[in-house]
Amino acid sequence: MANADTLSLAARMGAGRPPTFSFEVFPAKTPEGHEKLIGLVGELCALRPDFISCTYGAGGGSRERTFDVVERIQKHHGIPAVAHLTCVGHSRADISRILDDLDRRGIRNILALRGDPPAEGAPACPAPDCFAFAHELVQAIRARFGASACIGVAGFPEKHPLAPDADADARFLKQKMDAGADFVITQLFFDPEMYRMYVTRLRALGVTARIIPGVLPVVDFRAVERFCARCGAGIPPAMRAVFEPIADDPERTRAAGVRFTVRLCRTLLDAGSPGIHLYTLNKLEPARTIMAAVRSLDAPAL
Repeated sequence: MANADTLSLAARMGAGRPPTFSFEVFPAKTPEGHEKLIGLVGELCALRPDFISCTYGAGGGSRERTFDVVERIQKHHGIPAVAHLTCVGHSRADISRILDDLDRRGIRNILALRGDPPAEGAPACPAPDCFAFAHELVQAIRARFGASACIGVAGFPEKHPLAPDADADARFLKQKMDAGADFVITQLFFDPEMYRMYVTRLRALGVTARIIPGVLPVVDFRAVERFCARCGAGIPPAMRAVFEPIADDPERTRAAGVRFTVRLCRTLLDAGSPGIHLYTLNKLEPARTIMAAVRSLDAPAL
């Protein structure tokens, strides 16, 4: 029987496997920041997550740094790593070359995303032969790597801002799964009921894959408000009642944020969530504390 630490990402995502616990980091903009990130990655890997994902800048501006981080995690730490890849701003030929690069690096775990335009007001698809939607990118990755790839896609419990309604958004997600995706990581949310309803909609459409909640620890409530405004996520009244009175007190906000985030994760796991994916914002804390508090829970996969 394989040791849990040697299991591939695809195996960890398999039916009947226990919940996964994972982290997201983003590539640094400077050499000094990159060295700091490498240190953080080592500390996160010491916590033995099921995987770590690394984001990808608009238009691929951070591509080399993203792939370097993912390659290092796999080679030096033996932890499955997931490279984010967006198709906005790339031609089909660009994507083909990028997949060649991933192939040379031995990277097969990919989070396939449409992505945001490189700059405000810029066309999302400047090249005449680009991929317009994430499901097309999923198809290209699957065609290139076959069964050796483990492909994730993004889900939106409160719907994507551009989707006309929740049902249409669910159909778009189903389209990505039908194109060959293996699992889903959701956009941040703070109301577990939104996640429950989202999963119900997707199951009704025949989506059987893992739908892993993406959880943002509350460290700075004003920053959380800005994140939510950008991505269309709501802040429940009960949450606002907790954080609004202490928003200008960093220490109290951090302490309350850990308690709130642990409670959210526990609620999700108790309801059958197949894992927790923490958005670290490139900080060890409070991700380490939160993960330690929830990881011992044993919940069946939804």
